[in-house]
Amino acid sequence: MTEPRILTERRGHVLLIGFNRPDKRNAADFEFLSQLSLAYGELERDPDLRAGLVYAVGDHFTAGLDLADLGPRIGADGIDYVTEGGINPWQVSGEQLSKPVVIAVQGTCLTLGIELMLASDVAVAAQSTRFGQVEVTRGILPFGGATLRFPRAVGWGNAMRWILTGDYFDAAEAHRIGLVQEVVPDGEQFDRALAIAERIAAQAPLAVQATLANAKLAIRDGDAAAESELQPALARLATTKDARIGMEAFLRRTEAQFVGR
Repeated sequence: MTEPRILTERRGHVLLIGFNRPDKRNAADFEFLSQLSLAYGELERDPDLRAGLVYAVGDHFTAGLDLADLGPRIGADGIDYVTEGGINPWQVSGEQLSKPVVIAVQGTCLTLGIELMLASDVAVAAQSTRFGQVEVTRGILPFGGATLRFPRAVGWGNAMRWILTGDYFDAAEAHRIGLVQEVVPDGEQFDRALAIAERIAAQAPLAVQATLANAKLAIRDGDAAAESELQPALARLATTKDARIGMEAFLRRTEAQFVGR
């Protein structure tokens, strides 16, 4: 039997999504991308799942695209790898993920790996990680969202410094510019990312999703659109069982056990 390109495992309310092509430095071929989109679809649809954690098996997060496999598949409209039930993990097709994703990277993290970090919500990197947005060195452009999100996340000059040269940079630089939120000793990135994902998953899931949705709305449609939704979202959340649980826990000075309703 062929090993799955993407591993999934439920850890409480967190869905672990693992790149599993270590012999190819987790380079993404068509099957890899299709399986990854299905994992994201599972995260989105299952109400018991409150957060995702993306990680990689082996020494490297990803060497980027497997161009030998994907190159011939690029047609006049680009490439479509999202099968029924899947969601584009880079969320550049108009469909947005409603649940937060934490990502843990190590080793080599190129192209689509950086773009997946930019499409996620919190990134943790091993201190020896090397990054590269190297598409221009291969005659193509970043098509997973880096042109949109990289300048927004780290500032125009910082983004163009790395996008337009294709140069490699280290974890210290990634942290300096804000591409990653934490840098940890090698081998500790998964555990640290899992701790963050579990901390997010312990919060009221409807409130987390509403918060994430409003932040994404501000980015996509502007502050005015997000502002107009703040009070309606607050009113909806105030009627939920989780809001009552949260208030009772506050008054009793206990840890809230949210139920997602």
